[in-house]
Amino acid sequence: MKRLILISIVAGLVVVTAGSTFLITYFSLKKKHEAEKQKYAKWLFETHYADRVSLFKEENKHLSNVDISFVGDSLTEGYDVKSFYPTFYVVNRGIGGDTTFGVESRLDSSVYDVNPRIVSLLIGANNFDTMLENYESIVKKIRTNAPNSKLVLCSLTSMTGNWGRNNKKAQNNNVEIKKIADRNGCVYADLYNPLLDPNTRELKEEYSVDGGHLTNAGYQVVTNTLMPIFQNL
Repeated sequence: MKRLILISIVAGLVVVTAGSTFLITYFSLKKKHEAEKQKYAKWLFETHYADRVSLFKEENKHLSNVDISFVGDSLTEGYDVKSFYPTFYVVNRGIGGDTTFGVESRLDSSVYDVNPRIVSLLIGANNFDTMLENYESIVKKIRTNAPNSKLVLCSLTSMTGNWGRNNKKAQNNNVEIKKIADRNGCVYADLYNPLLDPNTRELKEEYSVDGGHLTNAGYQVVTNTLMPIFQNL
């Protein structure tokens, strides 16, 4: 009987040990997998960033008399500005996944070398928590190095679904963007409220592809908001 009990205890310990080993291995592999995914995503962004900047530099060799340079992240890259602003000579300087820090590093190819009459800046959705660390630095650099360019600071847009959890941050940051615009003699463009569903207080579904990025209908709202500003400038 004692022998049977001992065998049972040993067997139980083996099962527990095996289970613990399995869990440790599982979570280690999962952690490694997530790390690999993040590493791959970082590589993809860096490659895309470098390709876009190279494209900008090549395009800039053949540009002159540019009316508007649209600078930003994926919301800008996905914005077919040439179709939406046929009466203006426009260039798209958006890079999907970019942050305020990425924009500050490429101001030469996105703004200075283009020498546009107007710069439309829409950035910060990929680094809500840190965007205000250097947002005003971007503005001051543009004002110093492209003094003849009028600067339009676009608010962050409203979002919905899983993205909607960032709406409060977006609203808070928009208050600061408006202050920066006022301090530096820029025009502030509110894109947050025009895209808002008055019932849900989030991005209207028909304007959204995935909760954060915009449909053509959403871009039309953006255009309707920005066009009078550009015409006045």
